[in-house]
Amino acid sequence: MHSFKTSGVCAQEIKFDIKDNKIQEVQFVKGCPGNTMGLSQVLIGMDIKDAISKLKGIDCRGRGTSCPDQLAQALEEVTQA
Repeated sequence: MHSFKTSGVCAQEIKFDIKDNKIQEVQFVKGCPGNTMGLSQVLIGMDIKDAISKLKGIDCRGRGTSCPDQLAQALEEVTQA
């Protein structure tokens, strides 16, 4: 299970598990429960690169980032490691 400390969003941390370049599980710590739980379910089984391309750059209320964007950043870190 990977862990990513977020910045600029309501969620404080994102925990996620990857197997064979597919997202197995995503958990947002804090944040908007309905939205983050829904997003987590939609992402299960999705290829990491597909998720990054769909989530990267999404903005929440002019913050310049969002929980989905933060997850894209976390996934990018994993692919570069």
